[in-house]
Amino acid sequence: AVGPLPAPPEGVHVYGLYLEGARWHPTTRVLAESEPKVLYAACPVLWLKPCRKSEVQERRCYHCPLYKTAARRGTLSTTGHSTNFVVDVRLASSVPESHWIARGVCLLAQLNY
Repeated sequence: AVGPLPAPPEGVHVYGLYLEGARWHPTTRVLAESEPKVLYAACPVLWLKPCRKSEVQERRCYHCPLYKTAARRGTLSTTGHSTNFVVDVRLASSVPESHWIARGVCLLAQLNY
């Protein structure tokens, strides 16, 4: 097993997330179709780095919702979001965002088993 990465100069590394409805292609480093009969795919380590919106590079990506659980529901909080919703994560994609939306792709912090 590979140990944890050294702390980044800014932000944090996030481990242990799962992709539902897609997988990460390690060679092309973009979202890819799920393997047959695979419901959940391990997500690689993500580097969440704070930056100004004006500093974000424009590229083809999918704004992937991250949920605490696979239930994808929760109580509506005062912020207007579900209590199960955590954040949108920009994941590189070689196809339009609508492709992944139609498949219901999301990130999960835990599985139900």
